[in-house]
Amino acid sequence: MNQFIGGNVEVIGDYRAQLGETPVWCSHSDSLLWVDILQNRLLRYWPNQAGRIDVHPMPVFTSAVLLTTLPETFLVVSQSGISGYNYQNQQFSPLCEWPDDAAGTRPNEAAIAPDGSLWFSTMDPTAQKAIGSWYRVSRSMPVPQRLLGGQLVPNTLQWIDGNIWFADSLRHTFYRATLQSDGLHIKQEYQVSGIPDGSTLTTKNELINACWGSSSLTHYQISGNKMAETSQLKLPVSQPSSCTFGGPNLSDLYITSAREGLAAPVALDGAVLKITTTHSGILARKFRL
Repeated sequence: MNQFIGGNVEVIGDYRAQLGETPVWCSHSDSLLWVDILQNRLLRYWPNQAGRIDVHPMPVFTSAVLLTTLPETFLVVSQSGISGYNYQNQQFSPLCEWPDDAAGTRPNEAAIAPDGSLWFSTMDPTAQKAIGSWYRVSRSMPVPQRLLGGQLVPNTLQWIDGNIWFADSLRHTFYRATLQSDGLHIKQEYQVSGIPDGSTLTTKNELINACWGSSSLTHYQISGNKMAETSQLKLPVSQPSSCTFGGPNLSDLYITSAREGLAAPVALDGAVLKITTTHSGILARKFRL
């Protein structure tokens, strides 16, 4: 990945997450949001305000805080359900309850689709049973629609040329699927060597994946129905969990990580890292309120 990476690794702040996840760049405010799922926290980094980091309490098992069409109102995905969140007064506005058929699970991956709807996954909190699913929620249809079941640890969610790409971490597999009226239909499977966690996408359909437990990012080129690994980048954290592009040109790659399960975590485990790259990402989509 030497051609992909253009700068050195920078450590963002002193906070070390138990399970850092779902980084989202807010271009309206020039800030980065991410969550610590196990500590029930939302974190927000302001690079233009002397590196200030805000920390707000969140509901149990909040796995994502995403953008909406209202500035400073975010969408919170937690085990309590889906809510709007007014950042200034820290008030929640419930949108929908946790799915009736998702008892015994917690949320994991979440992203906004091109049509402005929310997609999110569920998983066994112990990551032992294949009881996870993918769901879709929109403002006009606030009851979660189950799209696919039988998942272990469903991760990564990207829309590329009419296909939906996702992964099941513990099956070491990426999937290419299409959305039909009755849910997701898998078209192809792609076995990988590591444990794929969260990913981001460049403007050239290059998928950058955080490899849990491998201290690395893997770079894939997506072209039609083909997925080809092109390179890897080693990182100074054991468990990178996800990544996103941010900054004024969407060329800064922010990477979350975790300390969860490490017998002897090093100083940077759980940190957010930033790498200046020679590529650019895509603006984060917004949930249509």
